[in-house]
Amino acid sequence: MKNLYLAAVASCALATPAIAQAQDSVLISDTIRPETITVIATGSPRPIDQTGQPITVLTAADLARLQGPDITRALEQVPGLTLSRNGGPGAFTGVRLRGSDSEQVLVLIDGVRVEDVAAPGAGFDFGTITTGGIERIDVLRGSNSVVWGSAAIGGVIAVQTRELNGLEASAEGGSRGSFAGDAAAGLAKGSYALSLNGGYATTDGVSAAAVGTEADGARQWHLGGKARLDLLPGLSLVATARYADTRTEIDGYPAPNYTFADTPEYQITRQLSGRAGLRYQGTSLTLNTGFALSDTKRDYYDPTVGTAPSYGYRGRSERADLTGRAALPAQFALDFGADSEWTRYSGTFDAQQRARQTSGHAMLGLYTRNISLAAGLRYDDHSRFGNATTFGANGTVRLTDALRLRASYGEGFKAPTLFQLLSDYGNAALRPERSRSYDAGLEFRSGPVTAALTVYRRDSRGLIAYVSCFAQTTGICANRPFGTYDNIGKARAEGAEAELTLKPVSTFTLRSIYTYTRARNLTPGSAQFGNELARRPRHALTLSGDWETPLAGLAIGADLRLVSRSFDDAANTVRLEGGPTTTFRASLPVHERITLFARLENAFDSRRPTAAGYSALGRGAFAGLRVRY
Repeated sequence: MKNLYLAAVASCALATPAIAQAQDSVLISDTIRPETITVIATGSPRPIDQTGQPITVLTAADLARLQGPDITRALEQVPGLTLSRNGGPGAFTGVRLRGSDSEQVLVLIDGVRVEDVAAPGAGFDFGTITTGGIERIDVLRGSNSVVWGSAAIGGVIAVQTRELNGLEASAEGGSRGSFAGDAAAGLAKGSYALSLNGGYATTDGVSAAAVGTEADGARQWHLGGKARLDLLPGLSLVATARYADTRTEIDGYPAPNYTFADTPEYQITRQLSGRAGLRYQGTSLTLNTGFALSDTKRDYYDPTVGTAPSYGYRGRSERADLTGRAALPAQFALDFGADSEWTRYSGTFDAQQRARQTSGHAMLGLYTRNISLAAGLRYDDHSRFGNATTFGANGTVRLTDALRLRASYGEGFKAPTLFQLLSDYGNAALRPERSRSYDAGLEFRSGPVTAALTVYRRDSRGLIAYVSCFAQTTGICANRPFGTYDNIGKARAEGAEAELTLKPVSTFTLRSIYTYTRARNLTPGSAQFGNELARRPRHALTLSGDWETPLAGLAIGADLRLVSRSFDDAANTVRLEGGPTTTFRASLPVHERITLFARLENAFDSRRPTAAGYSALGRGAFAGLRVRY
């Protein structure tokens, strides 16, 4: 561990992730640009250097550089982000920010909240999304419920799909019978734009169970689109939609031993999301209003029993929202918003349940070239648990032309899920989970060097945990023979993030990201008090380098991901070993519109499961081509 820590610290003399996109969709990779526009900080477009919150932006150029349909390889370029996966591609994949639970990270696709409201924790499964059709990914680290409401305890991940004028397509194949193909086409004019994208990916995979020998494959196809029509000067009608169908083979607990092993079971997940509304942009006022829908259907099948689903569930969220910004005198601005959300879920063994949540927020800010300060308040009213109020503030100061100081304080909350409240395991008296998040950082940008250092801490309380009711029939266990949920947890996550990019010449870039996270259980009276939270490695390091050689535009690159050991259980008795994973990649333009690419993933066949009892991918080789017109 000591050697891992020293290697991680020393590596920060190398580089950082590509974080960039200039205005008007001009992609400039491998830099952190102060004019990068994001909506993730305030809900309205704002340059990144005018917020005190730490934000990373991955662009379409970054996704192309890293290659492949697996979105987790790109997300590992984000400081403070770790993940766990139950097997190979397509298996359930949870993403954590700064030691949070995966269900405490809010995920948006084209502005639509896509958490699975029928799941017990109502998180988002990153095994159901590929890189196809994605324009950029914005990641905000730290609690930000003032703007985004429930679930934004660890942070927010916002995925934006492509709007383009032309045609792009890619296809690749490789190890384990893998194939991925994606295409996007669009027409963009001054007064209108229409883009469509779609793709298909399949793999034979690996056995989900570590003791298994039968490969568990996955396949997914997805369709999406976005449209814009200018009705009047400054007023546009906008719409987006996405549909994904994912089939994932899983393992189970067959008789007679009832231990985790090979089975022919599989699950099918169908996701539909979209939003339609109006957007107005004036000289002193911007407004964005619309209606959004997110629907998830998940069914589980056991062919040894029959062809019908063994069980399944349905979850739906319908949301009406309004956000805006009003420019005020003396370089002040007011960001504001209001929304109402109606959620419902049902399952094979659960009757349909519903809830409604109505919210409003406002954030007042001063935004100048050298200093920006903002503070805001949010109020949420929930039909099941009552109300919640959250506060947040952040600021940034330009100390020199090259050096910027930033700091933020954010409060977060996560509403109890409908399953936790109203299922056979439910507890209608649950309250929201709450958090307080603090961070401060320095960013340096001068010529070929870009660097950032951030320290952070998050205190969480009222965390919802499962309570066993074995041999208990009174108190919270009354009428809950199978167990229930309660607000009993308390935790603290603290650490540091270091980023560095070196670009000594225009054709050569080195990047380094190092994260130290100490996430602990601080539940009073708990037998696990002081233990590390499960599946949270203390050290995580990503190194990458890219060189555009003088040989006909041939570009070569390599990525190293190194994580320390962690524990799979709250008692800290089941160990997950850490270690390195290395990928080599190359691309070659053979025509002004055609590029060939190839990569060798996990080149040294280092199999490091991120969940106990599950397998991990070994070495794999892939090659393909990309066309742009």
